[in-house]
Amino acid sequence: MKQLSGDERGSMATVLSIAFLVVALIGVGSFAIWAFGGRQDYKNNTEAKIAVAVQANTKTVQAADAITYGQEAKSPLKTYTGPEAFGTVKIVYPKTWSVYVVTTSTSTPVDYYAHPDVVPSVEADTSSFALRVQVVDQKYSAVLQQYISYQQQGKVTVKPYVLAKVPGVTGARLDGQLTENKKGSIVIVPVRDKTLKIWTESDTYLNDFNTIILPNASFVR
Repeated sequence: MKQLSGDERGSMATVLSIAFLVVALIGVGSFAIWAFGGRQDYKNNTEAKIAVAVQANTKTVQAADAITYGQEAKSPLKTYTGPEAFGTVKIVYPKTWSVYVVTTSTSTPVDYYAHPDVVPSVEADTSSFALRVQVVDQKYSAVLQQYISYQQQGKVTVKPYVLAKVPGVTGARLDGQLTENKKGSIVIVPVRDKTLKIWTESDTYLNDFNTIILPNASFVR
């Protein structure tokens, strides 16, 4: 193999150095072009980008405000008090809800309907109410038995439940299929020789059911 002379080695090193510099300059140039393009895009589209960001933030703020306003509009809460003869049932509900109560039936001495704004037709089986409350002239065990078939089919879950304001009485809470065409959550509690039923027929109102209705519901034993 032919060995390079000192001059040849020097020339080769120079060529390599120049090649390295050229590659480096190309890289720097490409980066500069990319950065310049980015700056130009940002410069030319700043207002549009800001408008998009503001619009997105506005929608987020409006959604949060709507939720906050919706919750605040429910206060101060209102209270329904049932007849003393049937346990003086007390139900606390949002002031934005309307209430319709029937107390003329002997089998259901308290039959309460509540819903935001206007109560739907109580005659139509297709209506789903935000809140229903009944005192029925049946023993607790008989009322609970009505849901056993749904439990056996896995359509409803059942667990013990105690109303916060009536700690000495244990009932049951059922979540899932309440009737053939309605799902929701219901609390069943014995009241003397009768049974108190409190339920919602739509998951839409489940938060109110859990945070307003149940924590404040009570009766006299």
